[in-house]
Amino acid sequence: MPVFVWIIVVTFISGVLGTGLGGLIGSIARRDSSRIVSLFLSFAGGVMLSIVCFDLIEDALDPEGAGGLGFLLLTIAGLFLGYLTVFALNRVIDNNTNKEVAHVDQNHPATADDLGELIHSDHYQHHQESGNWREMFVAGVIMACAIALHNLPEGMVIGVSYTGAETVMDRAGLVMAIVIGLHNIPEGMAVSVPLISGGMSRGRAVLITALSGAPTIVGALIGYGIGGLGPAALCLALSFAAGAMIYVVFGELIPESILMWRSKTPAFAILVGMIVGLIVIYV
Repeated sequence: MPVFVWIIVVTFISGVLGTGLGGLIGSIARRDSSRIVSLFLSFAGGVMLSIVCFDLIEDALDPEGAGGLGFLLLTIAGLFLGYLTVFALNRVIDNNTNKEVAHVDQNHPATADDLGELIHSDHYQHHQESGNWREMFVAGVIMACAIALHNLPEGMVIGVSYTGAETVMDRAGLVMAIVIGLHNIPEGMAVSVPLISGGMSRGRAVLITALSGAPTIVGALIGYGIGGLGPAALCLALSFAAGAMIYVVFGELIPESILMWRSKTPAFAILVGMIVGLIVIYV
């Protein structure tokens, strides 16, 4: 089986099935699941931190054994580029959705403290209640874009991990797929719970949640293609993905998890996630 076909298969399992499994768990859990999802999001943030700190940045600094000052500077540039790209796209989405939702005002936290705000499903429900199908469609597209911003860089991580692989069972690629898959389960919960709370049927919510993982496949193919262009391109792809994931962790997952459950417990879940990530990466 060609490597790029195997990447699609592995990423489908990690992205679509992993997110779908989280959606299924979320559909079974009780509707008031803020504390549960808070812990799982913190755990996901810890897993992501392990990927960024102990794998992506390390590989970006020394791609294919060609490290040096030039790759350090390129890594720094890629980190900024990845971070600022996802930040800017999220800012555009927030500016075009929050102003339309009544409870979001100057006294409301800039970071989501509710599951509905996490994926902008509150914006979708707002237009659903209006009965305007055109507006509801646009709101649905915006919600999908918000989710895709998380999944594209995660897919890139899997794709670039397969760069130069001589076999479909390459360990680096499989490890990244497993770690990303673990992280996608709580994200799937965060997608399905607000959809069901908003009145959507459990089956439809789980299906939409699973499909929200599809951008991971696109990201994997992009990462694999860019990584194959040479050491400099590989360094840039790895650091870009790392920067994007740093924004997701520190700009969204961790603040949102703490706001959803104002406790010290999410911090412990982050530590557990980091340890699990370390074990998967190095064992």
